[in-house]
This record gives sequence, structure tokens and C-alpha cells, in this order.
Amino acid sequence: MMTDDKIQRMQQLIRELNEASDAYYNGQAERMTDYEWDARFDELRLLEQETGTNLPDSPTQKVSEDSITGQKEEHEFAALSLAKTKQTSELIKWAEQKPIWISWKLDGLTLVVTYDAGKLTKVVTRGNGHIGTNITHLSSAISGIPATIPAKGHTVIRGEAVISYDDFERFLIESGEDYANPRNLASGSLTLKDVEEVRQRHIQWIPFTLVYTEEEITSWGKRMDWLDRQGFTTVERLYLECPSESSVESGIATFTQKVTTKQNPFPVDGLVICYDDTAYAQTGSVTGHHATRAGLAFKWQDEAAETVLKEIEWSCAASTISPVAIFEPVELEGTTVKRASLCNISECERLGIGATGTRISVIKANKIIPKVIKVVQSAGTFSVPDKCPVCHAPAAIKVSEISGTKTLHCTNAECPAKQLKKFARFVSKEGMNIDGISEQTLSKFINLGWVSEYADIYELRSHIRELAQMEGFGEKSASNIMRSIDKSREVEAYRLLYALNIPLCGLDVCKRLLSAYPLEDLVFEATKAGADLFSPQAEPQEVFAHVNGIGPEKSASFVRWFRDEHNLMRYRHLMEKISVTQADNTPKGNRCEGLTFVITGDVYHYKNRNELKAYIESQGGKVASAVSGSTSYLINNDVTSTSGKNKKAKELNIPIISEDEFIAVYGLVNSEK
Repeated sequence: MMTDDKIQRMQQLIRELNEASDAYYNGQAERMTDYEWDARFDELRLLEQETGTNLPDSPTQKVSEDSITGQKEEHEFAALSLAKTKQTSELIKWAEQKPIWISWKLDGLTLVVTYDAGKLTKVVTRGNGHIGTNITHLSSAISGIPATIPAKGHTVIRGEAVISYDDFERFLIESGEDYANPRNLASGSLTLKDVEEVRQRHIQWIPFTLVYTEEEITSWGKRMDWLDRQGFTTVERLYLECPSESSVESGIATFTQKVTTKQNPFPVDGLVICYDDTAYAQTGSVTGHHATRAGLAFKWQDEAAETVLKEIEWSCAASTISPVAIFEPVELEGTTVKRASLCNISECERLGIGATGTRISVIKANKIIPKVIKVVQSAGTFSVPDKCPVCHAPAAIKVSEISGTKTLHCTNAECPAKQLKKFARFVSKEGMNIDGISEQTLSKFINLGWVSEYADIYELRSHIRELAQMEGFGEKSASNIMRSIDKSREVEAYRLLYALNIPLCGLDVCKRLLSAYPLEDLVFEATKAGADLFSPQAEPQEVFAHVNGIGPEKSASFVRWFRDEHNLMRYRHLMEKISVTQADNTPKGNRCEGLTFVITGDVYHYKNRNELKAYIESQGGKVASAVSGSTSYLINNDVTSTSGKNKKAKELNIPIISEDEFIAVYGLVNSEK
């Protein structure tokens, strides 16, 4: 290739890479896969070395910038990017036999957090590494950024704002919105102004380095330990005192195994290696926008395989109907892969996906997620269905005004796929307590047509053979699910009411209603205006308003739900499959009245935490799942634990008491135990 041709190719690569980075960092539709981006980046870097030229705006010479709007702020300490490698030999050479640490390279959005005199003063995005956007107003919506810390000096911390895979899937199901990956959602979320809307995204901030503290700490490991003592949940890390070929490869293998077995809940795009000696790390030079000794990023070599597309399966979750590639099975990263999400119509068009017989190349991105990276040889064109695969109502293509992404949606508001969250609450521990059925599993059952109402869950045994042969299941897990379903056929009345997803009727409301009426009377009172023409035509808000803690709004919601013929029919179908026990939920005392407790860890005097919870509620108290400003006490037998709940309680000055201390002041152990 002539020099002029190389320059033209470099210009093309710079344009493509920068456009893809802009989309990647700003919550827009994906322009290319990480695999494609890395290949183009490596090609550009090689051409720059061959020509001895670095063109303006080359991504090899700058930090990718987010475009989050707001007040711009110059960083006190430049947030430079790290050089990257896919070769363990380069890691070993870089380490120079000095003690190093290996940690996750989390795939989110870098935020720089500053504290002064123990109080949070600002949160700033990385931006271009020198100037970022001040988003301090969103700090309360991001888990992991406490308002205060014990240290009273000036403290600067760099960390990653990430969304777990589970929270990402849950958000897509609940919102019906379309994002390519958790990182895309995290970056898009921080452009929002509404704090509550950001909070619903469940963004978590995980510190990965202490940039500055007034204390003299020159060990990176000890600096991270210092952050832990301040109450932060820091990045997972591994210490290698003598980084030899075997120890480095063993360390990488440890993290790789956690990725491939999904032990790490957060998205990562590699690992970071840094020196333990922070003073030595600062002696390196700056090349472009890389500090040569600040650290080195390691990215896994993606193992690609070619295969043949068998069909495109359209799967409905919430209102979005997403394409999934089904192909001839291939071996990747030690597992058999035969399906991969194609995300949306735009991604299919970008890749040039064809019809059955199209030859495609597939990887497991970051060792986890099967992904189609390119079409090797197309066969025809793919077709977009005009009906929902679940309810067969008309399907419509929508184009995002922000990203231009084309997605397919079901137009039927009553489509079972749109009720996924309700089915998830139905099987939850607080509801019917059916273990082993996740939201993803429920989504599969709905798309297969096995489940369209609650009663259908109790007919799943007729599909046990098919379930046992489904990917990710097997005979043992299928049998376990059936046992759990059978076990749930006998249920306490308050759990059943909660499982029905009646608006405004949480566990407390259900228990209060049942403390006033048996279940049969509750339902009769709710429905009798339609069942007996001569009965008083009580307004919905009046029927149960007299019950303590209910009031007109909750009464109206409960009554209207049961007076809806569709709901009542499904309730009766369900009651044919189960038997209900009427638990006595009447408070038996007032020892805990006006107090709210959070319980964590193991208990020893009560049979389990549920029994302790039941006792507190029987004494007029409340039990919450998370520590907040309204919590009276955190009960934890490991009072000195560094768990998240203990850290939060200390941050909010909430007393942490043991089970013995609770019993001494507020309770008695169940006399039957």
C-alpha cells in the first residue's frame, strides 16, 4: 500500500472509530462491535507506526469524550487512558518484576468523585480526560457514592459507574426501551435531569483508584484498603508480588474463570494491571493521552467461529420484539453456542443479516455474551414480522428520535409479554415463592405460549420434557422447578393477594385487609355489588376504607381489581389450582410499634429471618429490605461486618444491633422453637 493510500485509509479509520466512540460513550445506537472497533484501532496504530504519522483527531492520541451536557469542570488530576494489549508477554515485560495488582476493567462510565472535610463536594464525568461535566446533582441516585466519609481532608477518587447485567435486563423488560448493552444504558442515563428517573436505572459506582488523599500512602493496595475503610465498595483485585509468566497467566485465568462462569455481575471489557508502588507509577512519561506507568489494560483475545444462520427468532419482552439469530452450533470458550441476540432491526441492517443459509461469524464478547460480528456470505434478505409472536397482534416499527434506532413493538396493551413484571412478582419469594423461575425463564415460557395467565404456571408439568431439553436447563433443573411449583400450591392468603399484583396492595396492605376479613369475605365484599343486585351499591373507595391503614384510595384499587371481569375470571382459574391457608396476621403486641428494622446475615435464635420478621410485625413494627434514613435499627449478628448494609447504617448513624440485643429489649424467641 502506497503512503497516500495509507493516509487515506488512516483518515477513513479515524472517522469510523470516532463516530463509533461518540455513539458508544453517549448512549446512542451501536455503530460497530467491540471486536470490530479493536480490529480497526489496531490497524490504525500499525499504519501510524509504518508512516510515522499521527493525524489530527486520531483515537490513538486522545481520550474518547462523553457529550453529557451541563456545567463543565476542569479535572484537578488529568484522567488519562491506559495503553492496551492482548498479549500476556507484554504484561510481564511491562511489570518489570515489580509487585503489581490485577483488577477488573469495568465497562461503564468513569466518574471522578471529590470529598472535602468528609463531605461530598463534586462528581464529574471523565469527559476528554482534562475537562468533564459536573453531575453532582445526580449523586444521590447513584449507589456507592456516600454523602459523607470518615476522612476529613481533601480526597479525590476515580471509579466506574456501571449497571449489572441483571439490572440491565430488568430495565429493558420494565421500560420497553432498547439499549445495546449495560454500558450504553449507563452513559445514556447520566444525560437525564430527573434524579428519580436516574435512580430507577440502578447505577452503581465502584472506585478503582484513589487519586489523592492527604495521608501518606504509597502502596496502591493500601490505598484501596483505605477506601474500603471509608465505606466504599471497591473494585475486586489480586496481588502478585513476583509477576512471573506463570503467576500472571494464573492471575488472568482466575479472572477469566469468573467471567466465563458469570460470577462477576457487572460488565467488564478486560483487566487492568498497575504497580503497587504508586510513587514509581508516577515516574512514567505521557505518550499522547497515555501515562506509560499508570497502568496497562489487558483485553481478552476473542475467539471467533463461522457458522450458518438457520433462522431469526423474534422474541417479545415488554413491548419490544427483538431478533435472535439461531445458527448451527459452534464451540466458543469451551461451551456450545447456537443463538445470539441481534438487538434490533438497525443492528440486523448494519451487519447485513440475510435469510436462512447466511454464513456468519460469531464470538462470545468478553467471554460471556454470544454476538454476531459480521456476515461472511449473505443468502437473501431477512424479513421483519408484521405480528407479535406471543399474542399475534399487529407489530409496528418505531424509530428513536435520539439515536435513530429501529425497533419492533407489539401494539397490544394486553399482550402477556407486557405483563412479565407481574408474573415475576407472582413467583417471587414474597408472593407464591416458586424458586428457580427467573424473569428470563418466564419470558421464555411466555414467548413459547406456555404461560398467558397465572394459572398456566400450574400446568407447566405438561411441558417438562421440552423444558428439560431447553438450553440452560436439563432434567434436574426442570424437576426442581416442578417441585417448587407443587410446593407453592398451598399458600398463605396474604402471599396470594400480594402475588395478584393488585395496584397499591403491597404485603402490608394485604395483611391489614386479612386481619379484618377472611379471604373469602374480602373477595365477596369486593365483588358483591355485581354479584347481588339487592345488596348496597357501595362505592369502591368506601368498602374497606374503615380498615386500619387502608383508606379510600387503597380500598378503591382493591375493589376495582376484583370487579374487573377479566381479573376475576383469572383469579377463579388460579383458585382451582391452589389451596389457601388463612394466617393470623393480627398484631399481638406493641413492643416494636413505630420502629422499622432491617435484618441481614444469619440468625440463631429464630428459625430464620422470616420468623424474626413475622415477630416484629406481630408487635406492630415494620421490616424493610434496605437501610435508609427511616430505619430504626439494623439487626446483624456480625456487628463489625463490612457488608454494604453495615456501611450504609454507619454512614446514616443508624444503630447496628445483634439478635441478642434485639431480644433483650424488644422481643421473645418463638416459644415453639
